[in-house]
Amino acid sequence: MREITVKKNDAGQRLDKFLTKAVKGLPTSMMYKLIRTKKIKVNRKRAEQKYILCEGDTVQLFIREEFFDSPEKDDGALSRIVPKLSIVYEDENIILLNKRPGVLVHEDTEAAENTLIMHMKAYLYQKGEYDPTSEQSFAPALCNRIDRNTGGIVIGAKNAEALRVMNEKIRDGQMNKFYLCLVHGVPKKKEDKLYAFLRKDSKNNTVEVRNSPFPGAKEIITGYRVLDVRDGNALLEVELFTGRTHQIRAQMAAIGHPLIGDGKYGINRADKQKGYKYQALYAYKLRFAKTGEENLLSYLEGKSFSLDRADIWFLNE
Repeated sequence: MREITVKKNDAGQRLDKFLTKAVKGLPTSMMYKLIRTKKIKVNRKRAEQKYILCEGDTVQLFIREEFFDSPEKDDGALSRIVPKLSIVYEDENIILLNKRPGVLVHEDTEAAENTLIMHMKAYLYQKGEYDPTSEQSFAPALCNRIDRNTGGIVIGAKNAEALRVMNEKIRDGQMNKFYLCLVHGVPKKKEDKLYAFLRKDSKNNTVEVRNSPFPGAKEIITGYRVLDVRDGNALLEVELFTGRTHQIRAQMAAIGHPLIGDGKYGINRADKQKGYKYQALYAYKLRFAKTGEENLLSYLEGKSFSLDRADIWFLNE
């Protein structure tokens, strides 16, 4: 029998979710069976799989030792990596990072270490704020994603409670997200709020936008205002009221103003010749909405964080 004591970063999650991370060698189907047959208990009592763990709870596992055998947590990479981060803001709970275009947010088959998440983990590890060997189910995480060829502010959570609160804020629309982009041509309206419908094609990693509902599509809402006009093209500030895949790129193309440098929803041959390697899109500002709710991140409510224009590559071309 093994006993695991629930730590601060483990609390607040369901028993089954915790076990999938804390006992990686245990097959999921067997885990549920062991919970049902009381081979896995909480505080020495029968527990449901959806039981929410509290700090100080003890989980008893009457299972074979082999299920605890899993690769040891390797902090070698975290020691080896020289963190390359552009930090916009940092406190004891979150870190805001300026992701450069071309940088992967999470690892794929090509790059395991040269990603934003790995550099963030290495930074926190080397500062002494993250020790993977002492964590049972938590690792620092990124709360929002940005496409590889798009730049902008990415939110990192340093602890489990900050991750939970940030995910709730994003899910409930309590984060206002603003982008800067350069588009071909100048929209007729200097400011507008666009309502449309978007359907994702996962196979081809593209989306389709139409003005009317159609099968499989979800509503999107995109606000924009023209900030400047240069060489017949417009610099826009765009606010996302919904957060769908490629929403800005596809929506602006749908109204006849594709982003400069975007070959997926526009034609970027001439843009490339002018030196635009990526689509001219940058998530440049975040604002924490005021809700009046008491939580770990209440001190951030009403605050905005933005990048200097000097940090946005296509404004300095």
